[in-house]
Amino acid sequence: MNNIQKVTVVLRNGRFRLAESAKADDLNPKALILCAAAECAGYTIMSLLQKHHISPKSIEITARGSLNTMVLQPISQYEQFDIAYNVECRNIGDQEAVSEAVLEAHNEKCGVIAMLRKIAPVSHEISVISTD
Repeated sequence: MNNIQKVTVVLRNGRFRLAESAKADDLNPKALILCAAAECAGYTIMSLLQKHHISPKSIEITARGSLNTMVLQPISQYEQFDIAYNVECRNIGDQEAVSEAVLEAHNEKCGVIAMLRKIAPVSHEISVISTD
């Protein structure tokens, strides 16, 4: 089994922050790449949603990367990435626009995700719920 790096960011007060009060200073350089991808995707999603005047209740993005070594080493390289998007909408009518914004950000607009694709395959999963 390969070494899996994982970083989760959540939207708090209009900014994306590491989950569970983690600090970027505590992340290794390879995990920082995942952090950059999650934050870039998040800000891209927020930008796309602003055009529709939609403000989601919450966004949580988890970026995982599978390294080619069992133990993290300087020579370790990513072989695969997975990005999980969890968005909570304020009403059911926003769900379709939010889903489209997440897909557009992931597939076309986020430059860091595009860079990850040059390194290794990038899969994704999207969960959009409403508290209506």
